[in-house]
Amino acid sequence: MEEKSFEELLNDSMNQRKSRLEKEVEGTVINITSNDEIFVDLNYKADGIIPKSEYSYDENANPRDEFKPGDTIRAEVLKMNDGSGNVLLSYKKMKAKQERKAFEEKVKNNEVFEENVTSQNANGIIVEYNGIRIFIPNSLSAGQKTKARFRVIEYNPKENKVIGSCKVLVEEEKKAKEDKFWNEVKAGKEYDGTVTSISSYGAFVDLGGVQGLLHISEITWDRDLRVQDIFKVGQKIKVKIKELDKENKRIQLEYDGKGEDPWNTFDKKVGDVIKVTIKSMKPFGAFAKVKTGIDGLIHISQISTDKISKPEDKLKVGQKVEAKIIEFDRENRKLELSIKELEEEKVVDKDGNAIQVEKTASGEKVLWNSEKQNSEVKVDENKAVTDNASKIAIDNADENVADSAVESENENDEKIENEMKGDESSQNNE
Repeated sequence: MEEKSFEELLNDSMNQRKSRLEKEVEGTVINITSNDEIFVDLNYKADGIIPKSEYSYDENANPRDEFKPGDTIRAEVLKMNDGSGNVLLSYKKMKAKQERKAFEEKVKNNEVFEENVTSQNANGIIVEYNGIRIFIPNSLSAGQKTKARFRVIEYNPKENKVIGSCKVLVEEEKKAKEDKFWNEVKAGKEYDGTVTSISSYGAFVDLGGVQGLLHISEITWDRDLRVQDIFKVGQKIKVKIKELDKENKRIQLEYDGKGEDPWNTFDKKVGDVIKVTIKSMKPFGAFAKVKTGIDGLIHISQISTDKISKPEDKLKVGQKVEAKIIEFDRENRKLELSIKELEEEKVVDKDGNAIQVEKTASGEKVLWNSEKQNSEVKVDENKAVTDNASKIAIDNADENVADSAVESENENDEKIENEMKGDESSQNNE
């Protein structure tokens, strides 16, 4: 075979080279200069050059981190002659097209993006994904300022309009948490909750995406305490599901920190005399604090042997007095007291000392003696001012009024409960 001369080989090589270039070309990296320019063999009569400005939208990007001599590279032709005989190329525009295609595929698949916020204006925040600017309005930013997790909800490449939403992800995640909670929740289950808000009737507690109401009656037995005296917003507490309404998405909670029911440990009985503190006044009588969690009613007819028109005629709030238990209903939590009966039972012994007596099988037992405590003496029944028949008549006449007084307290609780249900619905909607 006849060997070709150098001139013939050169001509063959020139003939094999492309006579023209497409808009997009592929070549081999020849060299990367100290100025970060990339020279590319395009199998064309002229080499291609990619200036640093056309390598990446990121000014800090280094082409050596991605390419080395001998690597294949694709680029977009900007000019056939850059003025120095080279074909001017752009790698960043070629890459942007590839990345936009990948971006469009992600948008089509409803994928989640997470990018740094590049700028902010009065209307919202702006993020960039591989050179693509995405605007997220304030109403959809979910308060994210430096880094945003979002989904693209509007994409119009012709108008170069891309809108993102962080809010849609927050709502989706919230719903997923709620669905998981309602699928697993049951009465009696314990949770580590966080107090999210406080009102006069209780506290709302976050159980992990779902709010539950801890009514004040489940927080403390002491009616003198306010919820804010016990809890603070943000406080972590342990609670238990008391009642569950999955249909209406309502939860009533209970709190172990409330302690034991004082009505179960109250060891007094009808006829016992106890010290109480006047707590409040009503036209029909006075409420007295017996102990934490237990109040008793002193009906106006049981305040004094004197005829009075209102409780304030004989009593004042904060006053400590002795009273006799005349009715005790543990099951219904009702306690009725009398100061009048103690006044009626006070008589005078043979030495002129004021005493209080109680009839027993062996005689009369002295309950109170101004001269001597806890002694038993015989007294003249004619000197006693107690008229049992009269007392029974008064008790029967006032029984309904006393019941109404206690029931009015319960009605107040029911009124608060109704107000609470409205607020609870509002909390869950939020």
